[in-house]
Order: sequence, then C-alpha cells, then structure tokens
Amino acid sequence: MSGIVVVGVDGSETAMRAAETAKELATALGATLRVVTAFDKKRTEVVESGGDKWILSDADEAEKIALDVATKLADGKLGISYTAAFGKPGEALIQEAERIGADLIVVGNRRMQGLGRVLGSVANTVAHNAPCDVYIAKTDEP
Repeated sequence: MSGIVVVGVDGSETAMRAAETAKELATALGATLRVVTAFDKKRTEVVESGGDKWILSDADEAEKIALDVATKLADGKLGISYTAAFGKPGEALIQEAERIGADLIVVGNRRMQGLGRVLGSVANTVAHNAPCDVYIAKTDEP
C-alpha cells in the first residue's frame, strides 16, 4: 500500500489504544502514520514569572499531546509524523486526511454506545464524512 494512516488522539487511554491499532495497521500495510490532536479554541495565554515569560496556546498543548503519542509509538521502523489540527475532533481529522491525501483514518469507538451514539461521536462523524476508508478500533473496556 505505502500510503498514509491518520489517527486521532486526545491524551486519553482509549485514544492511545486506537493509536496502537493504527500503528499495527500502518506497519502491516507498509504505510506511514500521522498522529493528529484537534483543538477547537485559539486561546493564547501569556504567563510571566520574575523575568521569564511563556506564551501558551491550545495549539501548542494539542501538538504536545500528538508528539507524546508519536514518541511512544516510535520504533525506528515506522515513519511517524504528528500535528495539531484546528477544529472539532471529527472535522479536524477529516480535514487533515484530505489535506495530506490519507488512505485510512483510525478512530476509537468511545461514545458510540448509548446517548453518545445518538448525539454523535468522533467515530460517527468521521465514518460518515471521511474522504477515505475508516477503521473504528475497539477501545472501550474489554
């Protein structure tokens, strides 16, 4: 295949399970893996302490989460990249997949049962609107 597999993460344990599944799929398919964390607010905060000054933003925090997951998944064999994408999680994953020409999006099945299924979930949004194939990984408690 040698394509691109995109996975959405948010720092949760269930998202890490989806990322591990995405890694396995990308490895088996000979694809690269793109780890994406969404952020839907463009807030920036300046923090000062003594003579030091830091600028913190939602984009930076999201990118940190994506980097952390990409680092945990790295094994030296698989090409892995990461990014933060602006928008609601499902929409951000779809836009990133379109932008880079992804072949597969992997999402977890969290909130696909009960009320979450009716009100919507990331997996539901992606499954109905993705520009490519979608794999919904079982990430809830066994």
